[in-house]
Amino acid sequence: MTATPGRVVIMIPARYESSRFPAKPLAPLRGSTGEPKPLIQRSWEAARRVPGIDAVYVATDHPAIAEVAAGFGADVLMTSSDCRNGTERCAEAIAQLPDQPDLVVNLQGDAPLTPPHFVTALVGALGDRIGTAAVATPCLRCDVAHLEKLREEERHGRVGGTTVVAAPDGRALYFSKRLIPHFPPEAISDDRTPVRLHIGVYAYTPAALEAYRAGPPGVLEQLEGLEQLRFLDIGLPVEVVEVAPPGWEIWELNNPSDTAPIEHALALMGLE
Repeated sequence: MTATPGRVVIMIPARYESSRFPAKPLAPLRGSTGEPKPLIQRSWEAARRVPGIDAVYVATDHPAIAEVAAGFGADVLMTSSDCRNGTERCAEAIAQLPDQPDLVVNLQGDAPLTPPHFVTALVGALGDRIGTAAVATPCLRCDVAHLEKLREEERHGRVGGTTVVAAPDGRALYFSKRLIPHFPPEAISDDRTPVRLHIGVYAYTPAALEAYRAGPPGVLEQLEGLEQLRFLDIGLPVEVVEVAPPGWEIWELNNPSDTAPIEHALALMGLE
Protein backbone atom coordinates (compact mmCIF):
# COMPACT_ATOMS: atom_id res chain seq x y z
CA MET A 1 0.00 0.00 0.00
CA THR A 2 1.39 3.41 -0.99
CA ALA A 3 1.80 5.89 1.84
CA THR A 4 0.39 9.38 1.45
CA PRO A 5 3.41 11.64 0.90
CA GLY A 6 1.66 14.86 1.96
CA ARG A 7 2.31 18.11 0.14
CA VAL A 8 4.34 17.66 -3.06
CA VAL A 9 5.79 20.45 -5.18
CA ILE A 10 7.71 20.37 -8.44
CA MET A 11 10.74 22.62 -8.92
CA ILE A 12 12.02 23.33 -12.43
CA PRO A 13 15.59 24.61 -12.10
CA ALA A 14 16.66 26.71 -15.07
CA ARG A 15 19.92 28.58 -15.61
CA TYR A 16 20.74 30.95 -18.42
CA GLU A 17 24.46 30.30 -18.79
CA SER A 18 25.53 27.15 -20.63
CA SER A 19 28.79 26.45 -22.43
CA ARG A 20 27.07 24.16 -24.93
CA PHE A 21 23.81 26.05 -25.37
CA PRO A 22 23.62 29.62 -23.97
CA ALA A 23 20.10 30.85 -23.13
CA LYS A 24 18.84 27.27 -23.54
CA PRO A 25 15.65 27.69 -21.43
CA LEU A 26 14.42 30.29 -23.92
CA ALA A 27 15.08 28.15 -27.02
CA PRO A 28 11.86 27.68 -29.06
CA LEU A 29 10.44 24.20 -29.58
CA ARG A 30 7.59 23.44 -31.97
CA GLY A 31 4.85 20.94 -31.24
CA SER A 32 2.17 19.22 -33.31
CA THR A 33 0.75 22.49 -34.68
CA GLY A 34 4.10 24.10 -35.39
CA GLU A 35 3.58 26.70 -32.66
CA PRO A 36 6.92 27.60 -30.99
CA LYS A 37 7.10 27.69 -27.21
CA PRO A 38 10.27 28.25 -25.16
CA LEU A 39 11.85 25.18 -23.59
CA ILE A 40 11.08 26.40 -20.09
CA GLN A 41 7.38 26.57 -20.95
CA ARG A 42 7.45 23.06 -22.44
CA SER A 43 9.01 21.76 -19.21
CA TRP A 44 6.49 23.67 -17.07
CA GLU A 45 3.63 22.19 -19.09
CA ALA A 46 5.12 18.70 -18.58
CA ALA A 47 5.15 19.34 -14.81
CA ARG A 48 1.56 20.57 -14.88
CA ARG A 49 0.44 17.30 -16.48
CA VAL A 50 1.51 15.33 -13.39
CA PRO A 51 -1.52 14.49 -11.22
CA GLY A 52 -1.55 15.09 -7.48
CA ILE A 53 0.99 17.93 -7.42
CA ASP A 54 0.26 20.86 -5.12
CA ALA A 55 2.41 23.51 -6.83
CA VAL A 56 4.91 23.97 -9.68
CA TYR A 57 7.72 26.54 -9.52
CA VAL A 58 10.39 27.73 -11.93
CA ALA A 59 13.64 28.34 -10.02
CA THR A 60 16.10 30.53 -11.91
CA ASP A 61 18.91 33.02 -11.46
CA HIS A 62 18.19 35.09 -14.58
CA PRO A 63 15.64 37.89 -15.05
CA ALA A 64 15.00 37.02 -18.72
CA ILE A 65 13.92 33.49 -17.80
CA ALA A 66 11.86 34.83 -14.89
CA GLU A 67 10.09 37.31 -17.15
CA VAL A 68 9.22 34.72 -19.79
CA ALA A 69 8.07 32.19 -17.16
CA ALA A 70 5.87 34.72 -15.39
CA GLY A 71 4.45 35.67 -18.80
CA PHE A 72 3.00 32.18 -19.38
CA GLY A 73 1.69 31.95 -15.81
CA ALA A 74 4.44 30.17 -13.87
CA ASP A 75 5.27 30.89 -10.23
CA VAL A 76 8.92 31.95 -10.17
CA LEU A 77 11.51 31.74 -7.39
CA MET A 78 14.72 33.69 -7.90
CA THR A 79 17.94 31.95 -6.86
CA SER A 80 21.58 32.98 -6.82
CA SER A 81 24.03 32.34 -9.63
CA ASP A 82 26.21 30.42 -7.15
CA CYS A 83 24.17 27.22 -7.49
CA ARG A 84 26.39 24.57 -9.06
CA ASN A 85 23.59 22.31 -10.25
CA GLY A 86 19.82 21.83 -10.26
CA THR A 87 19.72 20.10 -6.88
CA GLU A 88 21.44 23.03 -5.18
CA ARG A 89 19.01 25.38 -6.95
CA CYS A 90 16.04 23.37 -5.66
CA ALA A 91 17.46 23.48 -2.15
CA GLU A 92 17.89 27.25 -2.30
CA ALA A 93 14.42 27.74 -3.79
CA ILE A 94 12.41 25.74 -1.25
CA ALA A 95 14.02 27.72 1.57
CA GLN A 96 11.98 30.68 0.28
CA LEU A 97 8.61 28.93 0.65
CA PRO A 98 6.56 29.92 3.71
CA ASP A 99 5.22 26.37 4.05
CA GLN A 100 7.73 23.60 3.55
CA PRO A 101 6.52 20.71 1.37
CA ASP A 102 6.82 17.07 2.38
CA LEU A 103 8.45 16.12 -0.93
CA VAL A 104 10.17 18.12 -3.66
CA VAL A 105 10.42 16.89 -7.25
CA ASN A 106 13.21 18.21 -9.47
CA LEU A 107 11.95 18.12 -13.04
CA GLN A 108 14.86 19.54 -14.94
CA GLY A 109 14.25 22.50 -17.20
CA ASP A 110 15.72 20.75 -20.25
CA ALA A 111 13.49 17.64 -19.97
CA PRO A 112 10.13 18.52 -21.54
CA LEU A 113 9.43 14.91 -22.61
CA THR A 114 9.22 13.60 -19.03
CA PRO A 115 6.05 11.48 -18.75
CA PRO A 116 3.78 12.04 -15.73
CA HIS A 117 4.11 8.41 -14.61
CA PHE A 118 7.84 8.87 -14.02
CA VAL A 119 7.06 11.48 -11.36
CA THR A 120 4.14 9.65 -9.76
CA ALA A 121 6.29 6.52 -9.47
CA LEU A 122 8.95 8.48 -7.57
CA VAL A 123 6.46 10.14 -5.25
CA GLY A 124 4.84 6.79 -4.49
CA ALA A 125 8.16 5.04 -3.87
CA LEU A 126 9.54 7.76 -1.63
CA GLY A 127 6.26 8.10 0.24
CA ASP A 128 6.50 4.40 1.03
CA ARG A 129 10.10 4.61 2.22
CA ILE A 130 10.47 7.92 4.03
CA GLY A 131 12.81 7.08 6.88
CA THR A 132 14.83 4.55 4.88
CA ALA A 133 15.22 6.55 1.65
CA ALA A 134 15.76 10.28 1.22
CA VAL A 135 15.87 10.53 -2.57
CA ALA A 136 14.20 8.66 -5.42
CA THR A 137 15.07 8.72 -9.12
CA PRO A 138 13.83 6.69 -12.12
CA CYS A 139 15.57 4.36 -14.52
CA LEU A 140 14.66 2.52 -17.71
CA ARG A 141 15.88 -0.96 -18.53
CA CYS A 142 17.91 -0.80 -21.76
CA ASP A 143 16.92 -3.00 -24.66
CA VAL A 144 19.54 -4.26 -27.10
CA ALA A 145 18.98 -1.45 -29.63
CA HIS A 146 19.41 1.28 -27.02
CA LEU A 147 22.43 -0.46 -25.56
CA GLU A 148 24.09 -0.46 -28.96
CA LYS A 149 23.44 3.29 -29.28
CA LEU A 150 25.17 3.85 -25.95
CA ARG A 151 28.11 1.68 -27.00
CA GLU A 152 28.40 3.59 -30.27
CA GLU A 153 28.54 6.88 -28.36
CA GLU A 154 31.29 5.49 -26.12
CA ARG A 155 33.30 4.32 -29.13
CA HIS A 156 33.28 7.90 -30.41
CA GLY A 157 34.21 9.39 -27.05
CA ARG A 158 30.75 10.87 -26.42
CA VAL A 159 28.40 10.50 -23.46
CA GLY A 160 25.16 8.94 -24.64
CA GLY A 161 23.52 8.72 -21.23
CA THR A 162 23.99 7.97 -17.55
CA THR A 163 23.68 4.43 -16.23
CA VAL A 164 23.04 3.20 -12.69
CA VAL A 165 23.59 0.01 -10.72
CA ALA A 166 21.46 -0.75 -7.69
CA ALA A 167 21.25 -3.28 -4.86
CA PRO A 168 18.40 -5.84 -4.86
CA ASP A 169 16.39 -3.57 -2.53
CA GLY A 170 16.59 -0.69 -5.04
CA ARG A 171 19.33 1.33 -3.31
CA ALA A 172 21.61 3.06 -5.80
CA LEU A 173 25.18 1.79 -5.61
CA TYR A 174 26.71 3.99 -8.30
CA PHE A 175 25.89 6.25 -11.25
CA SER A 176 28.24 6.70 -14.20
CA LYS A 177 28.49 8.27 -17.62
CA ARG A 178 30.14 5.00 -18.67
CA LEU A 179 28.22 1.81 -19.31
CA ILE A 180 27.82 -0.17 -16.09
CA PRO A 181 27.74 -3.00 -15.19
CA HIS A 182 29.95 -5.13 -17.40
CA PHE A 183 28.11 -8.33 -18.34
CA PRO A 184 28.50 -11.40 -20.58
CA PRO A 185 26.29 -11.73 -23.71
CA GLU A 186 24.23 -14.53 -22.15
CA ALA A 187 22.92 -12.05 -19.54
CA ILE A 188 20.60 -10.59 -22.22
CA SER A 189 17.13 -12.11 -22.06
CA ASP A 190 14.13 -11.31 -24.28
CA ASP A 191 15.86 -8.16 -25.60
CA ARG A 192 16.33 -6.91 -22.02
CA THR A 193 19.82 -6.15 -20.75
CA PRO A 194 21.18 -5.65 -17.21
CA VAL A 195 21.92 -2.00 -18.07
CA ARG A 196 19.64 0.60 -16.50
CA LEU A 197 19.52 4.05 -18.06
CA HIS A 198 19.19 6.74 -15.43
CA ILE A 199 16.58 9.45 -16.03
CA GLY A 200 17.47 12.80 -14.46
CA VAL A 201 14.31 13.41 -12.43
CA TYR A 202 14.48 13.40 -8.63
CA ALA A 203 12.17 13.40 -5.63
CA TYR A 204 13.68 14.49 -2.32
CA THR A 205 12.72 15.14 1.25
CA PRO A 206 13.49 18.73 2.32
CA ALA A 207 15.93 17.33 4.88
CA ALA A 208 17.84 15.56 2.11
CA LEU A 209 18.08 18.80 0.14
CA GLU A 210 19.35 20.65 3.20
CA ALA A 211 22.01 18.00 3.80
CA TYR A 212 23.00 18.08 0.13
CA ARG A 213 23.42 21.84 0.13
CA ALA A 214 25.56 21.66 3.27
CA GLY A 215 27.83 18.93 1.91
CA PRO A 216 30.73 19.83 -0.41
CA PRO A 217 30.98 18.23 -3.86
CA GLY A 218 32.93 14.99 -3.63
CA VAL A 219 35.67 13.72 -5.90
CA LEU A 220 33.41 11.29 -7.75
CA GLU A 221 30.73 13.95 -8.33
CA GLN A 222 33.34 16.22 -9.87
CA LEU A 223 35.00 13.51 -11.97
CA GLU A 224 31.75 12.11 -13.36
CA GLY A 225 29.94 15.44 -13.51
CA LEU A 226 26.92 13.82 -11.83
CA GLU A 227 25.27 15.82 -9.06
CA GLN A 228 23.43 12.82 -7.55
CA LEU A 229 26.69 11.18 -6.48
CA ARG A 230 26.92 13.69 -3.63
CA PHE A 231 24.01 11.95 -1.91
CA LEU A 232 25.96 8.68 -1.93
CA ASP A 233 29.09 10.47 -0.69
CA ILE A 234 27.29 11.95 2.31
CA GLY A 235 25.57 8.65 3.14
CA LEU A 236 21.99 9.40 2.07
CA PRO A 237 20.23 6.47 0.36
CA VAL A 238 18.89 6.96 -3.16
CA GLU A 239 15.98 4.75 -4.25
CA VAL A 240 16.17 3.72 -7.92
CA VAL A 241 12.69 3.15 -9.36
CA GLU A 242 12.41 1.21 -12.61
CA VAL A 243 9.64 2.76 -14.73
CA ALA A 244 7.78 1.64 -17.82
CA PRO A 245 9.09 3.17 -21.06
CA PRO A 246 6.88 5.80 -22.71
CA GLY A 247 5.82 5.62 -26.34
CA TRP A 248 8.58 8.00 -27.40
CA GLU A 249 12.32 8.29 -26.94
CA ILE A 250 13.43 10.36 -23.97
CA TRP A 251 15.64 13.27 -25.00
CA GLU A 252 16.98 16.23 -23.06
CA LEU A 253 17.87 19.49 -24.79
CA ASN A 254 21.62 19.59 -24.20
CA ASN A 255 22.76 20.81 -27.62
CA PRO A 256 21.06 22.66 -30.50
CA SER A 257 21.16 19.38 -32.45
CA ASP A 258 18.73 17.87 -29.91
CA THR A 259 15.95 20.21 -31.07
CA ALA A 260 14.75 18.09 -34.01
CA PRO A 261 14.22 14.79 -32.09
CA ILE A 262 12.47 16.62 -29.26
CA GLU A 263 10.13 18.38 -31.67
CA HIS A 264 9.43 15.03 -33.34
CA ALA A 265 8.51 13.52 -29.96
CA LEU A 266 6.29 16.50 -29.07
CA ALA A 267 4.41 15.93 -32.32
CA LEU A 268 4.06 12.19 -31.58
CA MET A 269 2.63 13.09 -28.17
CA GLY A 270 0.11 15.41 -29.81
CA LEU A 271 1.32 18.42 -27.83
CA GLU A 272 0.65 21.75 -29.47
